[in-house]
Amino acid sequence: MTDRINLGALESFDADHLRDYLKFLLWHYRVVDGFWFLSVEEKYDRASAEHLDEVVWGKIAGMSAKDLVKRFRIKDKGLQGFAQAMALCPWTMIVGFKIEEKDDEVTITVPECVTQIARVKRGLPEFHCRDMHQREFESFAHALNKDINVECVFAPPEHPSDCFCKWRFTL
Repeated sequence: MTDRINLGALESFDADHLRDYLKFLLWHYRVVDGFWFLSVEEKYDRASAEHLDEVVWGKIAGMSAKDLVKRFRIKDKGLQGFAQAMALCPWTMIVGFKIEEKDDEVTITVPECVTQIARVKRGLPEFHCRDMHQREFESFAHALNKDINVECVFAPPEHPSDCFCKWRFTL
């Protein structure tokens, strides 16, 4: 794969500056995604924004998983490989996914969802993200191993007060 990205000023950054720039990029990645969703919701409706989110994340998650596996030489195709790749996924860092590995399952929880919290602060209801994450996580997991099962334990708008979502991955 040929990278056609000009790193420009980044070539001269030391490790601290690169970390700061990475935080900047991740923050902007989240902001762009949020404003994209809000714009679609305002122009059309929330159901359309949710549907388009589902379609887009269903496509790019698998692409992301394949790229992470290749770039970071992840060899394991099972749950351990899934957890390794998911730990490197930008959204794991942006959202704060908590990844827990056991012998026969991996769980991902989101104690605080900044996206849903921001919506509520703006007077908007939580949006239904279960289907989008189902497609996203299946796409990501199945890029590594078609036998990984993805189960939503709970997700907005129906969740306990101390956690926004929880997902279980098994073989």
